[in-house]
This record gives sequence, structure tokens and C-alpha cells, in this order.
Amino acid sequence: MNWNNWIRQTHRWLSIAFTVTVIVNFVARIWGEPPAWVTYSPLLPLFLLLFSGLYMFVLPYGSRARSGRRAGGQA
Repeated sequence: MNWNNWIRQTHRWLSIAFTVTVIVNFVARIWGEPPAWVTYSPLLPLFLLLFSGLYMFVLPYGSRARSGRRAGGQA
């Protein structure tokens, strides 16, 4: 598996982890104020999602620059 596919797969699994931590956070609030580690647990996957998402966002622009094409669509 190449680097880009690995980043995409990691991003998918991080999104699942983030969703689960948010759900756990809401369920824990039903029983009262949860501990701080439960409250802040979604932040780690969220920051990792930010970095992997930004990487995937920039990928098309980097490949366009490597191929010598300009962003305006003119070659």
C-alpha cells in the first residue's frame, strides 16, 4: 500500500474513532458531569483528522505542480 492510500485509510479509521468518542461523551453526560479525560477524548482524533485531511486536500495541487500544469487549466 502506498503512502497516499495509507493516509486515506488512517483518515477513515480516525473518523470512526472520533465519532465513537463523541458518542461516548454524550452518553457519559447523561449520568452527570464526566471526568475530564472523557470530555477531552475527542480532541486527539480531531487533530489527527485535521492533519490528514489537510494533507489530502493539498495532494491534487502538489501533483498538478509536479506535472508542470498551471492551476488555471492552461498548459
